[in-house]
Amino acid sequence: MKVAIIHDWLVVNGGAEKVLEEILALYPDADIYTLVDYLPQDSRDWLKGNKVYTSFIQKLPFAKTQYRNYFPFFPLAIEQFDLSAYDLIVSSSYCVAKGVITSPEQTHVSYCHSPARYAWDLQAQYLKESGLTRGLKSMIVRYFLHKFRIWDIRTANGVDLFIANSKFIKKRIFKCYRREAEVINPPVNLSQFQFCGEKQDYYLTASRLVPYKRIDLVIEAFTKMPDKKLKVIGDGPEMEKLKRLAQGHSNIELMGFQSNQVLIKTMQGARAFVFAAEEDFGIIPVEAQACGTPVIAYGKGGSLETVSAGVSGIHFEAQTVESLTQAVHNFESSEQTFDYARVRQNAEKFSVESFRQNLENLIVRTQEANG
Repeated sequence: MKVAIIHDWLVVNGGAEKVLEEILALYPDADIYTLVDYLPQDSRDWLKGNKVYTSFIQKLPFAKTQYRNYFPFFPLAIEQFDLSAYDLIVSSSYCVAKGVITSPEQTHVSYCHSPARYAWDLQAQYLKESGLTRGLKSMIVRYFLHKFRIWDIRTANGVDLFIANSKFIKKRIFKCYRREAEVINPPVNLSQFQFCGEKQDYYLTASRLVPYKRIDLVIEAFTKMPDKKLKVIGDGPEMEKLKRLAQGHSNIELMGFQSNQVLIKTMQGARAFVFAAEEDFGIIPVEAQACGTPVIAYGKGGSLETVSAGVSGIHFEAQTVESLTQAVHNFESSEQTFDYARVRQNAEKFSVESFRQNLENLIVRTQEANG
């Protein structure tokens, strides 16, 4: 059986890439197709030397840093891959990967991290954050997003089985495509994130420093709590803004990008991990729980499925400074009730072994149904 795996782009080794790694573990001889591949040499060992095919966007000017600006060409680019030699196509999709062209004799299973958020229910937020709420440029962007939605619905018909990474995304898939999806939560390498029952006097937040992660909200909340220490791990386009927010507040430490070893060690020692984003699933709060570290999470999206209130953490209701600071105080007032071993136990539901087994079973069942 020849297998092709389609992934939107290979630029950083993030949560979607961890899913891709486990799909590759199931199909180690698969070929990989992606719009662009700029993954650094020292971050691609997990690809195991598999052949990676890229689209014409890889060769366009400034694509290495500005590939997202070629968004209007993404649908065309993904459709140019010739997959006629493959029996099974598995797409790992949060933008256009599911849009590859397949035949009735082929089985196409799409692990959907999310329909493209900026084209669907989060369009208004995306336009606002990008300064595109009015003017000619806004009209052009809105036009291309409109065209993208039409294409996105059409290509959903070419998928034999949708797999959502959470119940939250299952609802979004049905809302956008009117397709039912199975749910398989993303895998967490529990052996890498070792349990630690000894905590120190600091809180931690970590992610790529991009607007929707709301690290700015976490920092602003801790500027109002000078007696509580906050460590921030991560890098990205928001770094300079966050430095300005934290300036003059000695209780806040921006550590920048750190190795996995430093991240895990810092995660193991934190009183709690603070997570303020509305994520489709959010793998890093599960990694924190695997370390035995409770999570203070925004109570919307995937966090409602991954953080068990009163067992492995608590939720706060609104993305506001007031709501988050109150949640920190609530956590501290009930901190003694958290059993770090039970926090770890909650994370064990999301093991690599469980992910692989569930994914393989669904794919085999879909292939049998397709004859």
